[in-house]
Amino acid sequence: MSLTFTNLLRQARTGLGLLLAATVVLGLLYPLAVFGVGRLLPGRADGQILSSGGRPVGSALIGQEFTGEEWFRPRPSAAGEGYDPTSSGASNLGPESADLLAAVQERRAAVAAADGTDPADVAPDALTASGSGLDPDISPEHARQQVARVAAARGLDEQRVAALVADHTEDRPLGFLGEPVVNVLQLNLALQRLTS
Repeated sequence: MSLTFTNLLRQARTGLGLLLAATVVLGLLYPLAVFGVGRLLPGRADGQILSSGGRPVGSALIGQEFTGEEWFRPRPSAAGEGYDPTSSGASNLGPESADLLAAVQERRAAVAAADGTDPADVAPDALTASGSGLDPDISPEHARQQVARVAAARGLDEQRVAALVADHTEDRPLGFLGEPVVNVLQLNLALQRLTS
């Protein structure tokens, strides 16, 4: 069966019509719908930027380093030089890696000394980096182990700082997914407001 010019023209028109319809639906309507849903979820589409004194200080979704005894510290980071979002990624060291074991032992000793914790009781998330190296959250256990150090450095009552940790502990999503967490940046901003 040979194609006539009319059949060829009709097929070309059908193909162009499908291309135009797909472009409108997938290139215009779908992105606008996703953008609209993103605008309805408060803060989620904008990176959850947190401010202090009217100045942006970070995102609640990306971990950052805090130095000094007066701050709660995040998980270790394997992202570049530390918390570098352009170098996000794990260290790729396996459980039998001598380098990983040495890093964990070094972190265990440093955290135990800084927080006055028995080395055997140091929270696991204080010892290992997250998969992305940018995890903004720590376990409530890790936060509680830092309370005495932070309270002493700021001259605050430990009970007050412990209450702040409890107030910033987020339950499991949907009541059963994951584990409870504490967002380090949000906790440190609340601590800063408490002592200002």
